[in-house]
Amino acid sequence: MSKHIGIVACSAEGAALCYTAICINGFQRLGPHAHPEVSMHTHSLADYVACLDRGDIAGIGDLMLSSALKLCAARAEFLICPDNTIHLAMDYVAARSPLPWLHIVDVVAAEAAANGYRRLGVL
Repeated sequence: MSKHIGIVACSAEGAALCYTAICINGFQRLGPHAHPEVSMHTHSLADYVACLDRGDIAGIGDLMLSSALKLCAARAEFLICPDNTIHLAMDYVAARSPLPWLHIVDVVAAEAAANGYRRLGVL
């Protein structure tokens, strides 16, 4: 049984790629036409950009938390955020979030450790 995924989106591009990846991986793991339940929320990208421009990490975090609360109300079981830039606020968000997050940094670190990698390059 798959879990209900909540996507905290920022950019349309990141959100679309994330949703598509979830569905394609769902087909491969769960069978033809199958994917997990997915809900998504996003504030206007302009709201995030305004916070980024003024270096307002708490403002970014508050937008993310607003989405998290809406996704929690939709009964998502965990959250993901496909936009690297706003991950700057993850420390602020994680401590206040109503749901757990699948954080890309944690996933990459675990995979690197499992494979014995000591240095990583980020493109």
